[in-house]
Amino acid sequence: MSTILRRLPPSEATGLRTGARHSLAELYRPADLVVLGLGVTIGAGIFSIAGRQAATMAGPGVILSFMIAGIASLLACLCYAELSSTMPTSGSAYTFTYVIFGEVWAWIIGWALILELQLAAAVVARAWGELAVRAIANFGVRLPAPDLVVSLLVLSILVLLTGVVALNARIGLRALWVMVAAKLLAIAAVIVVGAVHVVPANFDDFHADPKPLAEPSTTVLDLFVGQSHAFGWFGIFAAAPAIAFAYIGFDIVATAAEETVNAPRAVPKGMIRSLVLATVIYIAVAVVMVGMIPYTRISVDAPLSSAFRGVGVDWMVHVIDIGAVLGLTTVILVLLVGQTRVMFSMARDGLMPRRLATISRRYHTPSRVTLVIGGIAILLAELAPVFTLEQLVVMGALFAFVFVAAGVIVMRHRMPHLDRGFSVPLSPVLPGLSLLATLWLMVNLHVITWVWFALWMVFGLVVYLGYGRRHSLLAAPRPAPPPEPAPGRGRHRR
Repeated sequence: MSTILRRLPPSEATGLRTGARHSLAELYRPADLVVLGLGVTIGAGIFSIAGRQAATMAGPGVILSFMIAGIASLLACLCYAELSSTMPTSGSAYTFTYVIFGEVWAWIIGWALILELQLAAAVVARAWGELAVRAIANFGVRLPAPDLVVSLLVLSILVLLTGVVALNARIGLRALWVMVAAKLLAIAAVIVVGAVHVVPANFDDFHADPKPLAEPSTTVLDLFVGQSHAFGWFGIFAAAPAIAFAYIGFDIVATAAEETVNAPRAVPKGMIRSLVLATVIYIAVAVVMVGMIPYTRISVDAPLSSAFRGVGVDWMVHVIDIGAVLGLTTVILVLLVGQTRVMFSMARDGLMPRRLATISRRYHTPSRVTLVIGGIAILLAELAPVFTLEQLVVMGALFAFVFVAAGVIVMRHRMPHLDRGFSVPLSPVLPGLSLLATLWLMVNLHVITWVWFALWMVFGLVVYLGYGRRHSLLAAPRPAPPPEPAPGRGRHRR
């Protein structure tokens, strides 16, 4: 039992313990991390989630739902910021857990992150293909065999972005800057043009009368409290978990810590700033969405597009389509980067085949593991029913959030001496609130999601016991420390 609970020493978590062939070069600066965060947190959902939740769950009160979800996400972000500033490594929550709780728990978190990021890349790629086809159709172009076109587009985007991540990280970063800037311009157009058509009377029914759900859900929470209701205060709070899922992704910024200049200070700032900006942008779009037309007239399928058509601004539909395609492109790119860094770290520690942790001498990137991840994403996106498994993405992320929040509390107790570039204020109160908020989000997931997640974790434990436990670097004989110098001789300086 002691072997699977062995903990990684903090000094080894951030040291180049595995040699130059397994270390990542510094690439990111503080502004790059903000772009990285905005690239993954703001996708196509910004054009739909506010309208969908307003029409089906919260009415104009969806604005409060965005605020509640933003606060819950910020609590988790603060916890990530402290641990990232203490252990700036590419493993993110996996490495944090390795140091604080032990190897078996680190494997469990790493396995959950693999599920989250790998499945997310496939889901978003599939959505990107369908959205691209719809955007083309909105320009009046009729495509033969649209399903085949979607599959070809999915294959093309995954091959292209996998190649970018594998061959040149700097080119990927420059492309990300361009696409995020273009995406933000599209969102700015939505906010500015939409604000002109806002009717204050549409906010009057801020707390609509509660109504039974049209399609009762089967979440874990429903098993204990019975059938949920839409609208009113219950609807506002019930919409918050669905909206919080849109913010998930800020944690991927932590996987870039090892490649960041002055990471202990830059990573917390990048994470927090990107999340705050994303929250402000989401709320601004929500205000415009529910202000343009009454929530009872919002189309669930294409909320913003139908709203602009309803006020006679048809050309904005094309702006929304372009913004949505760019939004999903940046999400896929950042997901591939994050997944690469997590699996790279697990391989570097020996829990996965060490060959995956090799840095390409020519491209200076972990190209081998990137190609493996890209290939798996292609297979999932083309062959698996990824949309039916979408909530597993959220489950994997929230599971990691639980350990990160608990990790802040435990690390403050066990390792108070560690240098921290950022500290969560009011600890352990705020980490405790983050833990409770994350659990609240988790019980709002469907029961079947919990079942599939449990099966995935059981399979992961089998893999760990069969491979990771025996190949872990901590399982190898460790060299004896060098003898202390004789008194009076002093030590050589490094």
